[in-house]
Amino acid sequence: MYRDNTLIPSEAVRLLALGMLASKPMSYAALAREVRHFTGRIVGPSLDLVGAPLEVLKVEGLVQNEGGVPDADDPNDPNNENQLLTVTEQGRAELLRLLSANVRPQISDINKLIVALKMRFLHLMAPSDRRVQAELLHDICERELARLIDLREHQDLEAGYLHEWLDLEIAQSNARLAWTAKLRDSVG
Repeated sequence: MYRDNTLIPSEAVRLLALGMLASKPMSYAALAREVRHFTGRIVGPSLDLVGAPLEVLKVEGLVQNEGGVPDADDPNDPNNENQLLTVTEQGRAELLRLLSANVRPQISDINKLIVALKMRFLHLMAPSDRRVQAELLHDICERELARLIDLREHQDLEAGYLHEWLDLEIAQSNARLAWTAKLRDSVG
């Protein structure tokens, strides 16, 4: 994690993989395919977001073969690839830790990915923790909106198209703020 308790990209992938496996067992190949699909639709294709983080999950004891069956001696065994993976108790604890991370304002695609992951797996948290996360997202939207409004007020007399673009961003931020308020009020 970064110093501000926000996720680094590899942790976002870890959160996605653990959340998927917490929902249902999957083979490594299916998991990699689903992680690649989800991250690719949010941030675009990125080799940094798929490879190594998934392979480390087993080594760290966060996932195991279904039923706790150990791997075959040969990790390159094609049958090994089709074994179903499940989340361990340690993996569930890690999933909840990652879900509880802070979120930076939605400036980057990675932050959008992290918010999307929170939305996808928020139901896996305890109701009180859901409420905390919904409040966190609402607060972030409030700060983002205030920042954009401040910038818009200072750019009002400037030539160009920045003010029109800021109006679009402000409208989207207002919609996000209303949505997160509704979410905050419905969880917990």
